[in-house]
Order: sequence, then C-alpha cells, then structure tokens
Amino acid sequence: MKIVAQNKKAYHDYFILESYEAGIELKGTEIKSVRKGSANLKDSYVRIKNGEAFVVNMHIAPYEQGNMFNVDSRRERKLLLHKKEINKLSKAIMEQGLTLVPTKLYFGNSSKLKIEVSLVKGKKLYDKRNDLKEKAMQRDIDKAMKNRY
Repeated sequence: MKIVAQNKKAYHDYFILESYEAGIELKGTEIKSVRKGSANLKDSYVRIKNGEAFVVNMHIAPYEQGNMFNVDSRRERKLLLHKKEINKLSKAIMEQGLTLVPTKLYFGNSSKLKIEVSLVKGKKLYDKRNDLKEKAMQRDIDKAMKNRY
C-alpha cells in the first residue's frame, strides 16, 4: 500500500470514529498527477447529495504534459461506495451531527486509487491541548528510555 496523501489536520482537529475505504472517480490526466504525488487532502470534506457521495475541495494539481485534457484542480469527485454505506453515513451525519472527512489517499493492492473516508466528531480546544500534552509526555518517556539503554 503506497500512501499518496494524508490529512494530518483531520487527526488533530477531530476524533476518528469509523473509517471506510472507497474508490474515487477521476477524469483524464488526474491519475497521472496523483501517481506523481501532486494531491492534497487538506481542508477537504465529503458531501452526500442525491444518494451519492462526493469529495469536495480536494486538490489534484494539473498534469504538466496534459495541456487541454486537464480538468479543474478542485472539482467535486464522486466516491464509489455501496448504497448501504452511503445511507448509513448520511443517517449518522443527519442524526448525530458528525462530519465525513477524507483521511488518506493511497494505491490499494491492485494498484487502484483508494481513499479512506472517516466519520469524525470535532474536538474542543481543551481536547487538542490535552493531546499535545500527552504527545510531549510520551516523547519525553521515549527519550528517557532510549538514553537508559
């Protein structure tokens, strides 16, 4: 599994509750640009409308040799999920006030592009501070253990 892009901001800003693997529908030279590593998931989210899931605000840079075949870099891209999964996700979003955020973009086993979509709940400011404090403490413990041996 080769990870192309990761949404580190999502791990900082949200509690990850559930994750789903989905395919993504790309046009033209977008896949070549992704293989080159020109994708960014920062500030992107998933919108469900008319029983279909779309990733919004995901940036895929235009392919340099693509000239007239390039498409808009921030267009909505359709996610390939089962109908049951889409219904379950839309129900969770509507009833519980959760958000759907893409966390990883990677090539799966059969070299097809996959996107990991996570159902998340927003963190409060004190939760973020607490996480940073725990990371710093764990880093200090690891450093002390390394020096000990």
